[in-house]
Amino acid sequence: MEIVPYQEEHRIFRASFRRFLEKEIVPHVDQWEEDGIVPRWAWKKLGDNGFLCTSVSPEYGGQGADFLYSAILIEEMAKANFYGLSARLHGDVVVPYIVQLASEEQKKKYLPGCISGDLLTAIAMSEPQTGSDLAGIQTTAVEDGDFFILNGQKTFISNGINCDLVIVAAKDPREANPHAAVDLFLAEAETPGFVKGKRLNKIGWRSQDTAELFFADCRIPKKNRLGKKGTGFKNLMTNLQQERLICTIGAQTAAEFMLEETIRYCKSRQLFGKPLTGFQNTQFVLAEMAAEVRIGRTFVDKMIVEHWQKNTVVIDVSMAKFWITEMAWRVADRCLQLFGGYGYCEEYPIARAWRDIRITRILAGTNEIMKVIIAKAITS
Repeated sequence: MEIVPYQEEHRIFRASFRRFLEKEIVPHVDQWEEDGIVPRWAWKKLGDNGFLCTSVSPEYGGQGADFLYSAILIEEMAKANFYGLSARLHGDVVVPYIVQLASEEQKKKYLPGCISGDLLTAIAMSEPQTGSDLAGIQTTAVEDGDFFILNGQKTFISNGINCDLVIVAAKDPREANPHAAVDLFLAEAETPGFVKGKRLNKIGWRSQDTAELFFADCRIPKKNRLGKKGTGFKNLMTNLQQERLICTIGAQTAAEFMLEETIRYCKSRQLFGKPLTGFQNTQFVLAEMAAEVRIGRTFVDKMIVEHWQKNTVVIDVSMAKFWITEMAWRVADRCLQLFGGYGYCEEYPIARAWRDIRITRILAGTNEIMKVIIAKAITS
């Protein structure tokens, strides 16, 4: 019995997206991994086929679809063993801030391009000296007439090279309360003083363009502040439930993919005259992983339903993000071990899957931060 109540239209959407990936995306992945970036035409094809920002209202060119469509997109991309095309960040992490906080003028200006793939987004929170501690950011936003002047540096920014529009977290240096000091700003890539730095050379997620961003006396119109003054930190916290759930869904599906690939390999790989699945050690390892993966699916599906129903499940999602990403890493490492030397070769999908899953224990708040959140909730 399925926990998530997918309807026929969801199943049709899933099949359509899977075919799209197989035809338009997967054949190019190896080249993109080598290049370190996904070309803009791939984003445009996603938009042209209705696979970007599915939740945005038809008023702005979207479909007004529910969160289950987003879950499907995340799962199918993970099954394709590819994370370079960060559509989930664009459509389900960044664009919701515009939908929730931007003025009507800004929504009409930006959302149609976000949906079509003509305008790509990023969110700039992390800094060289500040990761999970968002109240500790050093980038400043100082009022100057009808503008804010931004100064600072951001790092680990996904979509950092391709982005056209960035949501920047910056603080008012005159505000003593570090939480009340934070605001969010919309910065267009062509704004003077906004400079994209080098593309970071990462271990995994190689084709996802991750970069440093610099702001030097960058003048942002006052109307580009998202939300009321001093609400930036609160707004970031409010949206982290969805961001962490998205990370969790991807990690869970990746674990399922890796297990399926490994079972298939172990059935075909011969050793001492019999398949690897004929050895008790292999059987036990596969059985243990299968149990953990099944538990993870039950947990994440429950979270998908809770979030889809618009329930506040911050603590449960923190638990899911921590446990499932740790589980997915264990599965990746044990699967690669079963592949032996072949698992360390790029021609086998497990190699990329092993590299790519590691970052999920850091994304959307490190798992150490997840434990802090959980501990505070259960001991207060």
